[in-house]
Amino acid sequence: MKIAIGNDHAGVDMKREIMEYLKSLGHEVTDLGANTYEKVQYPIYAEKVAHPVANGEYDCGILICGTGAGICIAANKVRGIRAAACSTPTTARLIKEHNNANILCFGARVLGIEVAKDIVRAYLEAKFKGGRHQDRIDLVSRLEEKGSCL
Repeated sequence: MKIAIGNDHAGVDMKREIMEYLKSLGHEVTDLGANTYEKVQYPIYAEKVAHPVANGEYDCGILICGTGAGICIAANKVRGIRAAACSTPTTARLIKEHNNANILCFGARVLGIEVAKDIVRAYLEAKFKGGRHQDRIDLVSRLEEKGSCL
């Protein structure tokens, strides 16, 4: 699987460990930054991952900031992105099965590395279930495109 990964200053160390973990599982990983501990703006790195994921250049993306929330909010501003912040493996599995999320987000300041690895594994092993879940994604897409799903 081709995976794009990005982060802000809070996620540098966790990103590096997650990249090694992904490579050990046989995935192709592209680091889209940041690689500094100096403060950076997370929306920039959310965009760097979100656009190529939305365009199909990558199978999915992973974004890491302090909590996972800010970078997730920013990524969801890109048309075609379904990003979700997760703090448990169960949530990570369900965002793929039910929401077909194409970007997984989590927080380096709120998770330990082993839990983060479990979240990544659960997300990557999950498969979208389609059916009634696809109907809901279609409504979300309509909301994104037309400003209403009604």
